[in-house]
Amino acid sequence: MKFFLDTADLSEIEEVASWGALAGVTTNPSLYARIGGKLEDFENHLVKICKLVDGPVSGEVTAEDRDGMIEQGRTLAALADNMVVKIPVCVEGLAATRVLAEEGIDVNMTLVFTVPQALLAARAGARYISPFVGRFDDIAEDGLGQLDDIVTAIQNYDFGHPVEIIAASVRSANHVTQAALMGADIATVPYGAMKQCIYHPLTEQGLEKFKADWEKVKNA
Repeated sequence: MKFFLDTADLSEIEEVASWGALAGVTTNPSLYARIGGKLEDFENHLVKICKLVDGPVSGEVTAEDRDGMIEQGRTLAALADNMVVKIPVCVEGLAATRVLAEEGIDVNMTLVFTVPQALLAARAGARYISPFVGRFDDIAEDGLGQLDDIVTAIQNYDFGHPVEIIAASVRSANHVTQAALMGADIATVPYGAMKQCIYHPLTEQGLEKFKADWEKVKNA
């Protein structure tokens, strides 16, 4: 499974890229607002992210009608070779995805919660499909179960083009574990949860033991 970082923070991207495991980045309007982003700097900021990452970078449209989504999608795709256009699953979004996909523009269909939504996204031409996990948890429903169903359904068919499932709205290392066991192609993970994936108390205990034993060697 590949790791994408779910952020718009350049310092977080640089740090995780230094670990050698970063395969891409996903962003959205909320993440950009969280870092104090300005409208006039939005496209330039996406270009900066694209330069930090070898893999795909998803930038989301904000238009609500298909023509606006198509226009914004073309603009975003022209920013960099690794830019992916992120579009929410809805009637207008599906129509825009079909047009952009036929033009050779990669689309990441987001806010996917059900198998029918995922299948429609794939049929419309989406290159990536992003089922949300954590938001199901927020309403006391089983997000991992929905993800498992979507992975199985998509793997059942040949859509005539590559389709990868991105486990999104990931909140914990356990979400990453379960997504990997289900066969999700990618997990897009916020910086805090990415750090959780590295930590384990037994690893920390082992490091402390090695350190203490090495001090004995040094002082012998």
